[in-house]
Amino acid sequence: MIAIIDYGMGNLRSVQKALEKLGYEAEISGDKQVIAGASGVILPGVGAFKDAMENLKEAGLVETIKEVEAQNKPFLGICLGLQLLFTKSEENGLHQGLDILPGRVIRFKGDKKVPHMGWNQAEIVNQSPILKGIPSQSFFYFVHSYYVVPDDEKVIAAETEYGERFTSVAARNNLFGIQFHPEKSSKLGLKILNNFGELVSSVDNPGH
Repeated sequence: MIAIIDYGMGNLRSVQKALEKLGYEAEISGDKQVIAGASGVILPGVGAFKDAMENLKEAGLVETIKEVEAQNKPFLGICLGLQLLFTKSEENGLHQGLDILPGRVIRFKGDKKVPHMGWNQAEIVNQSPILKGIPSQSFFYFVHSYYVVPDDEKVIAAETEYGERFTSVAARNNLFGIQFHPEKSSKLGLKILNNFGELVSSVDNPGH
């Protein structure tokens, strides 16, 4: 079972529906035991970084997320969920994140239109299981004003150009984060969710 963390932010049902369409059992839950007991975990998110961290703390889910990641269970952060994995964000002041991946979250600079919204390409710079079968320069659907800057370039799996290059996919072991919305990104977005589902299944059934 894949747990989709419910902490009051994000379009959780669309991610659940996409996973169910692919044949995976997915449960939306804010229950620590359900999340800790899942075979894989997804942290979605839309909205402000500070509010999201406060909601996670109030729900007592910060430690649960860190425990799940420490067990090397497949874990996927989507959009704001990717940003929350990092050390701190500069969105509306300076705010501490989950600090699972060292780095920061910053706003797009210059006179380009913000938020970065619509279809854009992801160039694969380091292969990762989450990108299996995805051609480099494939298009995905983005909506965001901030982006992650990892301290360790080795965790950058894909980059996107929007006036400047930014990290659109991060990966370390079984931890993945994607800035775009796979559930809104047509067949290739579903392929990414299916890759995650396959990783969860392979952890459950290592011989298969």
